[in-house]
Amino acid sequence: MAGLCKTLTSVLFEYDTSKVVHIQSKTIGIINRLIQLSIICYVIIYVIIYEKGYQDTQKPYSSVTTKVKGVSSTNLTPELNDSFPLYNGIHVWDSADYIVPPEENGAFFVMTNMIITPDQSQGACPEDPDLTDVKCYNDSDCEAMEPTHYGHGIKTGRCVKADRGDKPHLKVCEIYAWCPVEIDELPMQHFNLSPGVPLLETENFTVLIKNSVQFPKFKQSGRNIPSDRDPSYLKKCTYDPDKDPHCPIIKLGTIVKEAGEDYKTLAYKGGVMGIIINWDCDFDPLTYSCEPKYSFRRLDDVEAPIAPGYNFRFARYYEKDGKLHRTLFKAYGIRYVVLVYGQGGRFSVVPLFLNLGSGLALLGIATVLCDIVVLYFMKRKTYYRSKKYQVVNDPDDDDERGHLLYTDEKK
Repeated sequence: MAGLCKTLTSVLFEYDTSKVVHIQSKTIGIINRLIQLSIICYVIIYVIIYEKGYQDTQKPYSSVTTKVKGVSSTNLTPELNDSFPLYNGIHVWDSADYIVPPEENGAFFVMTNMIITPDQSQGACPEDPDLTDVKCYNDSDCEAMEPTHYGHGIKTGRCVKADRGDKPHLKVCEIYAWCPVEIDELPMQHFNLSPGVPLLETENFTVLIKNSVQFPKFKQSGRNIPSDRDPSYLKKCTYDPDKDPHCPIIKLGTIVKEAGEDYKTLAYKGGVMGIIINWDCDFDPLTYSCEPKYSFRRLDDVEAPIAPGYNFRFARYYEKDGKLHRTLFKAYGIRYVVLVYGQGGRFSVVPLFLNLGSGLALLGIATVLCDIVVLYFMKRKTYYRSKKYQVVNDPDDDDERGHLLYTDEKK
């Protein structure tokens, strides 16, 4: 208990103050000046000049619109003698066909592969036998009005022969649905698609990207279409990272290639690509610059073992014999997402003084590092430590200790 009280007294009633010790040593003097010089160079060269620590900054407000152009064709000739309504033979696809939906916010989708299920209508038909819960032996295995899990419709209560598959006696539950149901396999069955990618010509399609940015703090704005070019510039330019890096018209194949991907492989099951526009703007009069820089990368997981690629379904409806019909598309393709980053800056005394003040505060590191060298690594570290630290007792707190101290000083 006495030891604890002594410790508490020591903590509560003692005071530490700085003591200036002037060490005349060439070694420690050189170390001290080198550290100070390094800190000063870091602040001036890196923080102030390279990182433009003298500027006030703001992130841009951005808007993006896109327009894709190009024409592709398919020749979906059945290997069998069954019909393929509306899409048999040579079929031309333009931007109204393969851009689904027509407009997105900061993105666009280009269909490159597909599974087409033509001439569907509402009715009763066998469910897809590849599903796990639709195989049956008799009607009692198919509960009426029960939806099929991950399937296409609602069970009618009948067990019928499957309309596809290699097993001739296979039975499945009949369903109310859009019939016939989709055959979800790539490439499309019964058609001779040698590359497996019907719209592979999309590699040569182009996209015009119109990007506008604003910096309200500095009353500045910018646009990725160069304003100093003649009106015919957009009719003859195509983006090239070396020859024309500022052209806003970019080939889709160039985007994929610059990201290090193979277009044919990507187009088979689809994916997500990023078009990154970076604005690094300097609004100081003497060094004014504000131009976009483009870069590209793949955004989805290339190595995903489950559900790779990108796809969705949409339908086109029409009337036939007074009944509603549709053609169902399972669209595989590449979704291009336009990402805009950047920063604008202009000279301001406030960030300049803040960075200079922070730099001056860093000079205190030199003293700390030199103390460590002197007290722990120098040959005369014990001697320096005795000069660095001094304990002074107050005679008024302890008369006897004060008397001894006074007597000692007289000697």
